[in-house]
Amino acid sequence: MTKSPSPSAEAAHTGRGTIAREDLLAAALRLIGPHRSVSTLSLREVAREAGIAPNSFYRHFRDIDELAVALIDLAGQSLRRIVGAARHRIAGPGSLIRGSVEAFVEQCRADDKLMHVLLREGTVGSDAFKQAVDRELRFFEDELKTDLVRLAKANGAHIEEPALAAKAITRLAFAMGADAMDLPPEHDRELVEQLSRMVRMIVVGAQSPAGQSPADG
Repeated sequence: MTKSPSPSAEAAHTGRGTIAREDLLAAALRLIGPHRSVSTLSLREVAREAGIAPNSFYRHFRDIDELAVALIDLAGQSLRRIVGAARHRIAGPGSLIRGSVEAFVEQCRADDKLMHVLLREGTVGSDAFKQAVDRELRFFEDELKTDLVRLAKANGAHIEEPALAAKAITRLAFAMGADAMDLPPEHDRELVEQLSRMVRMIVVGAQSPAGQSPADG
């Protein structure tokens, strides 16, 4: 019979007096990968990887679903910071689309299992996982909607239904990002080019001269 780690063993494993929430998240990330979803993890497996007794898990999460949702939230926050930083580095509106796409694709390619969680759990996870991913997508859509309105105004144009255009771009980018993870890095340049062109097509199609809607053109 396998003995559960003692409190002193837990402390030695983490380098602190008690296990932290972040230790459990890090343990879960070590266990998942391109061909393994967080939805397949068991509570005991994560606890063992973290070096704690299963009962200690409940000090931080009710169940494995709550841990997975926390990972999705963390992944969304990380990606928003990266894409947001890329947007602020870009001076001209003409390069905003490509610069944001490049930052997104680079993060998809990075050795960052958080991206695997964010891009894949929405299709293979539980309803709770899918709702968490959808919530992160809506955060991106809200930020993108603001950018689209600002871009249109800078171009002396009006954008029709900016929320819908933002949703189309976000869902497209995340779908292509998930596919990119299964492709070799040599395809990244082509992916950036294709995704940038697709996004521009959506933006141009949604824009019209100020005071005129696309349906009037």
